[in-house]
Amino acid sequence: MKLPQIPDPVRRLLSRLPQYPASAAVAAALTLGLGAILGADAHPELAGKLIRLHVTDAGVTVTFRITPRGFAPSGAANPDLTLAAAAEDFLALALRREDPDTLFFSRRLVMEGDTELGLLVKNTLDALEFKPTLPTPREVLRLLRSRLP
Repeated sequence: MKLPQIPDPVRRLLSRLPQYPASAAVAAALTLGLGAILGADAHPELAGKLIRLHVTDAGVTVTFRITPRGFAPSGAANPDLTLAAAAEDFLALALRREDPDTLFFSRRLVMEGDTELGLLVKNTLDALEFKPTLPTPREVLRLLRSRLP
């Protein structure tokens, strides 16, 4: 599926928005979809790790921490691992239409920081037998409400 290119004015606007709301939404979606599989309870070696995703063509960056309950948004400055790719490539990864190795070696996916952490996350995701589904808005809102003070 080819996503339409993001117009420059929209990209400039997105890149100026605060990071926390998008990080909270992504953390909630990841917790709903992968929390039990990738959370710190399932993988203690991931506990507290800080991961940043940078969507290059949208100018959007989200940062989250791996917790026992799944994923939590974070505003920390120094992530353990940063993954950068275009929106279309992140979508292809999420839907399992593209292999991370293919994207990495074609330089469409860039990994910076703790490469051992990156390989652990990649290998864990590769070993999963799941069919990704998008959470309902109600599930996302319920999880967001549970994370707010």
